[in-house]
Amino acid sequence: MLLTISLMGAAQEVPAKNEPIPPVEEKIDSLKISKEDAINQVQEGVKTDSTEKDSVKPKGPLEFILETSASDRKVIDRRNNTVTLYDNAVVVYGDIKLEAGKIVIDNKTGDIYAYGIVEDSTGTYVQKPIFTQGTNVVKPDSIIANKDTKKVITYNSNTKQGEFNVVAEVVKRVNDSVFYMRNARFTTSENPEDPEYYFLARKIKFVPKKKIVTGLVNMYIADVPTPLALPFAYFPMTDERKSGIIVPAFGNNNSQGYNLQNGGYYFAVNDYMDLTLLGDYFTNGSYGFRAESTYRKRYAFNGSVRLLYENQKRSERGFSDFQQTTRYNFNWQHSQDAKANPNNRFSASVNLGSSQFYRQSFNQINQAATLNNNLSSSISFSKTFPGEPQINLTTSATHNQNVNTGVINVTLPTIQGSISRIFPFAPKQGVKKGIIQNINFQYNLRAENRITTNDDDFLTGDMFEGALSGVTHSIPVATNFKLGYFSLSANANLEENWVFQTTRQTFVENEAGNFEIRRDTVSGFDSYRTYSYGANVGTTIYGTWESKNKNSRIQAVRHTIRPNISYSANPSFDQYYERILDEQGLEVSEEERLFSRFENTFAGAPGRVFSSSIGIGVQNLVEAKVRDRDSTKTELNKIQLIKSLNFNTAYNLAGDSLNWSPLRISGVIPITKTVDLNLDANLDPYALDSNNQRINTFNINNGGSLFRLTRAGARVNFRLSDKDFLPEDEKTDRDPGTTKVNDRTLQQGGREDDLFGEAIDYAENQKKQDAEKQEVDVSKDRYRFKIPWNLNVAYTMTYSNSARQNEISNQSLMFSGDLELSPRWSIGGNSGYDFARKGVSFTTLRFQRDLESWRLSFNWTPLGGPRSSWFFFIGIKAGALSDIKWDQRKQPDPIF
Repeated sequence: MLLTISLMGAAQEVPAKNEPIPPVEEKIDSLKISKEDAINQVQEGVKTDSTEKDSVKPKGPLEFILETSASDRKVIDRRNNTVTLYDNAVVVYGDIKLEAGKIVIDNKTGDIYAYGIVEDSTGTYVQKPIFTQGTNVVKPDSIIANKDTKKVITYNSNTKQGEFNVVAEVVKRVNDSVFYMRNARFTTSENPEDPEYYFLARKIKFVPKKKIVTGLVNMYIADVPTPLALPFAYFPMTDERKSGIIVPAFGNNNSQGYNLQNGGYYFAVNDYMDLTLLGDYFTNGSYGFRAESTYRKRYAFNGSVRLLYENQKRSERGFSDFQQTTRYNFNWQHSQDAKANPNNRFSASVNLGSSQFYRQSFNQINQAATLNNNLSSSISFSKTFPGEPQINLTTSATHNQNVNTGVINVTLPTIQGSISRIFPFAPKQGVKKGIIQNINFQYNLRAENRITTNDDDFLTGDMFEGALSGVTHSIPVATNFKLGYFSLSANANLEENWVFQTTRQTFVENEAGNFEIRRDTVSGFDSYRTYSYGANVGTTIYGTWESKNKNSRIQAVRHTIRPNISYSANPSFDQYYERILDEQGLEVSEEERLFSRFENTFAGAPGRVFSSSIGIGVQNLVEAKVRDRDSTKTELNKIQLIKSLNFNTAYNLAGDSLNWSPLRISGVIPITKTVDLNLDANLDPYALDSNNQRINTFNINNGGSLFRLTRAGARVNFRLSDKDFLPEDEKTDRDPGTTKVNDRTLQQGGREDDLFGEAIDYAENQKKQDAEKQEVDVSKDRYRFKIPWNLNVAYTMTYSNSARQNEISNQSLMFSGDLELSPRWSIGGNSGYDFARKGVSFTTLRFQRDLESWRLSFNWTPLGGPRSSWFFFIGIKAGALSDIKWDQRKQPDPIF
């Protein structure tokens, strides 16, 4: 931390701090020689080889050449065997460099004195000693060292070791690995001369790059002593990760009493991974634990694993309101570097557990996750076999869980394979032309084991009851060609489904003498084949308008129209249907009752109704060329007035009634460069009867308008920030705002856009809370001309009128944002309003203060009834002192 010297040592007599050394000065002054005479004496000593008689000759051999220099003068006192360097004095010996205003070398005792000088004009003590060895730099007021005993004493030294800045009144170096200090201050502040906080230790033993062991030590904030004191202390001094204890946070809630949360141990396993074990304990007997690990291998993969388990108790055992429940959650995120293997790829995104975990956990760090209705997971491995044709194989397992109903759907596993498109009639060279040369086909396979279960049966043997397995093979065939201004395409799809169990239905007579259907599962391999076909024709029409006024802002408008007509047909597969019989094989009813043995199987039953329909669609795009507002620019700007305006409907050729599908209109209209308005509507041409059921009568023939508006929607979602209003040449130079995507938000079930708030864990292990070191101009801490800000807004409206309800079923406004009041003060939050239900939506407020070496955070959820909570944290940024913190929280009380 201070000195790792392989040359110098301590003096026999120690002068007072910042005072000259009288014996040496008297001897030098007694010579009464001028600067020129001293230089001449040095030059004569160089010209005549006087090394045998020179009194400055060292007693033993030097390991390196001792180099000295000074800006003002170098005085050699042969009588007292000393060398004195004045003004910008420098002594270099090997990798050791000593700089000071004045350096005195006493060759008789081996002592070296280094201290600053006083400027005559101002009386300021300047050119203080600077000692450098390798990467260690020490800046004391004065140094006394001995080159023979290799001991050193420094006064008011200042040095940096790892995250610590250390200032000590007196430091004594015993050897390369042991230093003793007196009245030492150590801090992680970037300004050690005037730190915002420090620890004062009266006595210290210091081992460089390893540890600091102190006697009585107490903490000072703004030079004011605090009650935080210890009779002794130990501080690690290393840049490497080290295992250690994580101090828990103290709190309480109404249902479970006082608690200690997030206390445990951190294991620095190796350079590639770590492990954190944390626990929670409540005075009513509730407990929980959390294990998590992050891992990374450069240019290969990285990820994190997190397992949480909670045993929650409400009230006390023996009371009528006592309840006990267990909850768990498992999260795994894994991603592979794209450069690791171009043909193999493995990825995982797992978030599964108890349906009510996020809503009921007593260690909730992401309040926004309580608003999610689904948990989903996916693990996949894909492999590509290059060549012609290329073969792709993917094996995956998926999970989807509805937290409201508790229904869980799992595919374990799913195997997908495909062969790239093959053009059997294409020429070996050149471009494919015509309907024949463009004929292509490919092969797809999908094998799946599908499981539907619930919370109670999940991860038990019962979850596999009723599992459905099957394999689907498909061969799509297609071609396309040009016919004048029209583009035509035709397609067909052949499909074969394999199942391993079917269903048999039989009429049986019940106890009341009535017949009912009994369904039995028949195990065994079975299969069926289907096919479908279709065609499509489309073209593009352009309409252009040009202004005759050259000074007009709008110079030209182009309207692009892309109409298309499609045809699709799905034949009837009656051969896979049969009548329901009784146990003797006789029909029990004249009414036609058909069933397919493939009902309730993996792929479902093939269609029994022939369908043939024509689809009609029109796409619109409107663009304009406009003059720039800057009159000096002559080039026109291209803008979009309407990004898209689409009309789609269909007519069923095989139907008997209600053949026309509702007309669907959708469009995207740009409001600004970054904001789009999304619109959609459904128009039904048929009327309703008195029971609000569609009838085979056009609405216009029933006394109404041409169409009935049955549904309409509008959506706006955009981000704005102060950078959006800067000139183009300044946007890249501007520092980003304070809002950052929290990597743990997605892991904890939150939204990527942070619209409902981010995941904030104030008590989390400090290995994930390394401070962001920013160069902050203190003068700008109080006032700034431009305040960085960002705003995220989402508006949604849905109008419903399918059954004459004529109501706005959904209308809400959500927003979130951050405002950086100063380089160290930022505030943010998210809220919204539900106009349909007339209430304020989920609301959080967050405040953050950068206290240089400290960080202060406050997160408050003021609304939400039982979900209201607040979190307060203040602590030192540096990882070495991460346990010096105050973490206070009021979490929502669990609802049993």
